[in-house]
Amino acid sequence: MTTILLCDDHAVVRAGLLALLGSAPDIEVLGEAGSGEEAVALAAKLRPQVVLMDLQLGEGIDGVEATRRITALPNPPAPPHVLVLTTYDTDADITRAIGAGATGYLLKAERPEELFSAIHSAAQGRTTLSAPVASRVMAHMRGSRPTLTDRELDILGQLARGLGNRDIARALFISEATVKTHLGRIYDKLGVDTRAGAVSVAKEQRLLP
Repeated sequence: MTTILLCDDHAVVRAGLLALLGSAPDIEVLGEAGSGEEAVALAAKLRPQVVLMDLQLGEGIDGVEATRRITALPNPPAPPHVLVLTTYDTDADITRAIGAGATGYLLKAERPEELFSAIHSAAQGRTTLSAPVASRVMAHMRGSRPTLTDRELDILGQLARGLGNRDIARALFISEATVKTHLGRIYDKLGVDTRAGAVSVAKEQRLLP
């Protein structure tokens, strides 16, 4: 019997997963959480083998930070394994989740039997990735390190400091329009669509000091 904890901020989604997982005789749901903070608390209390984790959780900490805290829970017993179950498959999301300690990364479009199999694999510490996610990971591993210009690296450094476009423009003595142009190129090169994603991937790729 594999024990799990559900974490998703949508009650309807949780209800659907509970009904689905209830049809599997070898999976037991110990509890459900609607926020990252609640998931961490319940994981520490219930100690499931697997936490089924969404990434976007509304207010509070997101699924990545919840994953990081859950996988860092003290021994004994061993911390739960986290299996991400989400609709998001951008390079930044995948990189952040795996970097936080997720054992697997599954998309919600998967068939029920794939979900059941992934849960059992995660319980044993084996990595399971949805096919589209595995393809992106392999492409990322095969690809060369992103090459950013000196100006793009300057702007990335200012992003990491938390500066907005206007402050970056002032700091680098360029126009806001130029900042926006460079940001677009940075996003394309790093495969992200947000400022936080750009900083996260840049740190993973060691593009920042």
